[in-house]
Parts: sequence; structure tokens; C-alpha cells
Amino acid sequence: MSDTRRAVLDALADGVVSGPALAEALGISRAAVWKQIEALRADGFVVESTDAGYELRDVPEYGASAVELGLDAPVAVEYHERVGSTNDRGRELAAEGAADVAVLADEQVGSRGRLDREWTAPSGGIWLSLVLRPSRPPAHVPLFTLAAAVATTKAAREAGVPAEIKWPNDVLVPVSDGAADGETLGRGGRKLAGILTEMEGEADRVSWLVVGIGVNANVDAEALPAGATTIRERAGDVNRRLFAQRLIEEFYALRDDPESVLPAWREYSATLGRRVRVETPGGSVEGEAVDVVHPGALVVDTDDGEVTVHAGDCEHLRSA
Repeated sequence: MSDTRRAVLDALADGVVSGPALAEALGISRAAVWKQIEALRADGFVVESTDAGYELRDVPEYGASAVELGLDAPVAVEYHERVGSTNDRGRELAAEGAADVAVLADEQVGSRGRLDREWTAPSGGIWLSLVLRPSRPPAHVPLFTLAAAVATTKAAREAGVPAEIKWPNDVLVPVSDGAADGETLGRGGRKLAGILTEMEGEADRVSWLVVGIGVNANVDAEALPAGATTIRERAGDVNRRLFAQRLIEEFYALRDDPESVLPAWREYSATLGRRVRVETPGGSVEGEAVDVVHPGALVVDTDDGEVTVHAGDCEHLRSA
């Protein structure tokens, strides 16, 4: 959305406003105001002309302009009804020099998860990739992944879903050990959202970062792989526009306050205090997960002492 159109939309969100007042406030002609109003109508906004001026009566359920309306984050939104992968599109934008762009889609047809695992992304989900250019070294990138998990979990809880995080970044809805089945035992719960972070950089700096977030929102659980769940299944359909806004806003708040990421992650963790097995490139690490430390490593208390794991596939073990 152009800066002018966003300014017009923000003014409409504050109440009825006349064309002349808009033109004067924005320093544009009345014809230009009308052109922006027509563009908003074409995007699905219901803007009525009244004796007092233009009045915003309704907002689209989803889309770039809808998510940008009232968004408290310095982000431009690019929306696709259908796309191969929002992360792939984010990488294209990053290669072109873009920053602070949210690529949003209703459906993905070529999506993938962590470790190139299959990720099903049907219509009705929230499939989002954030394009960033952080002034941080590559070693700090895991903090952004953890921040995305925290932001997603907060948004899910606000939507009425008791989400938790399994290290490092799976957002789950927990089940008890007694209720766990073969698809959830070890995972720690039913998967609600996943995160895939990709980057390009040098030894001392990140050139660009794409943080992909996939949330099973207004989707039937039967349309997803076994072991997954959805917001629809747990709490009913969610307003995807507001959910995406909250997720983006929370992520940027954490980005701007990196010292708050680990405490927030600990608060929402399903892994800490659990007995785990982590498969790492150097072998299996088993014990109790006791902490997460900068920049997102898991500390496991094993029979041979504490081991800090920076990367691996974590399995929650059944309680004794």
C-alpha cells in the first residue's frame, strides 16, 4: 500500500472525514483523494459518501490493506490468495533489497517445514513470512526464531487456544501423557504452528533474514497431517486480520527488545522441566531440560552433567 493510501485509510479509521479536509491534511488534490478512495473500494473496503464526508463502514476479512489498517509495526504487507511459498517469495524480495515486508497468503501450494519436512498449508490458514535486515551477527539469528514462536503463542492464547512452545520453535496445544497417542507422544502435543527461518550473510553480519510462520487457523484438522490441530478445532474461527496484526506487532516488539525474548520463551515453554531426548549432529542427548540460554540453546541436565544443545530434534519423553 502506498504511503498516501495508508494515510487516507488511517484517517477514515478515525471517523467520518470530508474530501476537502483529507486533501488539505495530506497535501494532495481532491481528485487524488477520490482516486485513493476508489482504490480502497477495489480492495474490498466499504467506504460510503455521506453529507458529512467519507465513512468507512466495513473492512475486508483479510488481505494486505486490511492487515495494514491500524497495524502498529513498521511493515508493508504483500498479500497473495495463492502462492508456492511465502518464504520463497520473501527470499526474492530480500534479494531485491527489501526489508520490513510481510508476505501473507491465504494458501500455499509449495510450502515446507523445518528440515525440509512436508508442511500442508491450505486455504484458511495464516501463512506469513517476514523479511528483515537485522544489524546482528548470524550467531544471534536463533533469537528471531524464538521471538516468532513467542509472538505466535501470544496471539494464539489471545484467540483462546492454550498454546505452548516445544524447543526450539514448534507451537503446540498440549495433551497429557495419558491422552497422548502415537502422533503426539514425543512431540508434546498437537502442532498448531511452525516456524522456518532462512538467512544469507557473512561471518560477522546478516545480509537478510526471512522468518516464515505458518498457523493452522480457520482450517479443518482433517485437512492436515495426523498430529496437527487448528484454531478452528480448539476455539472456533478467528479473525485472521486481527491475528496476523497481533503476531506481527508482538514479533516487532520483541525484535526491538531482544533482552525480553528468552524470558518470554521460558514463560511459554512446554519443554523446560520435561525429560527430553535431543538428536544432535554429535549424537543423542537425554535428560531434563532445565533452561534456554542465549541465543536460544537448550540446557539439558544429563546423568553426566549439564549439556548445552544449540541445534537438534527434540523429543519429549513420557513422564516417569
